[in-house]
Amino acid sequence: MDAIVYAPAMRTFLLCLLTCGFPAWAHAEIAQLEMRPRIYASAEYLAGQRDKPAILLLHGFLQTREFPTVATLARGLHDAGYAVLSPTLSLGVPNRRQSLACEAAHRHGMEDDIDEVARWVDWLKSRGHRSIVLVGHSFGSLQLLAYLSAHPDRSVTGLMGASLIETQIGATPRPALIAYLENREPDKKATLITQSLSLCKKYTSTPRALLSYVRWDQARTLAAVKNAPVKVQLIMGDADTLIGRNWIRTLQHVHTPMVVIPGANHFMDGENEFDLLEHTLAFLKRMDKASSR
Repeated sequence: MDAIVYAPAMRTFLLCLLTCGFPAWAHAEIAQLEMRPRIYASAEYLAGQRDKPAILLLHGFLQTREFPTVATLARGLHDAGYAVLSPTLSLGVPNRRQSLACEAAHRHGMEDDIDEVARWVDWLKSRGHRSIVLVGHSFGSLQLLAYLSAHPDRSVTGLMGASLIETQIGATPRPALIAYLENREPDKKATLITQSLSLCKKYTSTPRALLSYVRWDQARTLAAVKNAPVKVQLIMGDADTLIGRNWIRTLQHVHTPMVVIPGANHFMDGENEFDLLEHTLAFLKRMDKASSR
C-alpha cells in the first residue's frame, strides 16, 4: 500500500483542530450514570453541531478516557463540529478515574462492558441525538463490536475501529482454557485465576468474567466485523507490534473497508495522530453523504 501524503494545507488544518480552543457554540460537561447498584461511571460530553452525528468514543483495555490516543481524537473530532461522548468504563470500580493494573482483581466481563455502552447510547439519545457513530481504540473497538453483535440501538449508524485487536491469551490453547473456565464458572466461590489476556501478561479475574473475554477469539471477531449491522471502517498501523503477526492480512479477507497507515504503531501517536483524525473525519464525511442521498 502506498504511503499517503497530505498537502501542507491539510496538515495545517488538522494542527489547528488539535490545538485551537473550543468553538463558541461548544461546552463540556461530565455526565454520570449508575451502572449497577452503587457503581457509578462517568463520561465527558462535548456538545457539537446538531446536524452532525454524535460520536461515542471508547478507550482501550483497562484505560480511561484520558488515554492520549482517545483524548486527542476526541478534541480533534469536537473541534471539527461533532458532539463527542467519551465514557470511562467502570470495570466494576465506582467513579473510576485511573487505569487498572493487570494484576488487580477483575470481576467485570464483556457483558458488563456491552451494558455500559448501551447505557451511554441511551444517554446520547436522551440528549436529542438520533444518529450515533461508535469510535473505538484497541480493545475498545472489540467491545464496540461486541455491542453491535448483541442488540444495538437503531440510532447507531457506524463504527470506526482503530487498532482493532482480538482477545489474545498467549500460548495457552484456547479450547483447553475455555473448557477449564466453563468447569470453574458455576463455582460462585471459585478463586481468582491469573491468565495472559489482551495486553496483560498476568490478568487476574473470576472464571466467569475471564471466560466472557476469552470467547472473543479471532474467528468470532472476524465474524463480528463481517456481519456488523452498520457501516464499519478499520484504521490500522503497519508498525503495530501489539497485534498478531498476520492480523492485518487476516482482517483484509473479510473485505471490510480498512486503511493501513504506514509507520503507525498501536497507539497512533506522534505524527500519526493527524492520520488517525484525518481518516476518521473522512469516514464520517462519507457517512454524511450516504445518509443525505
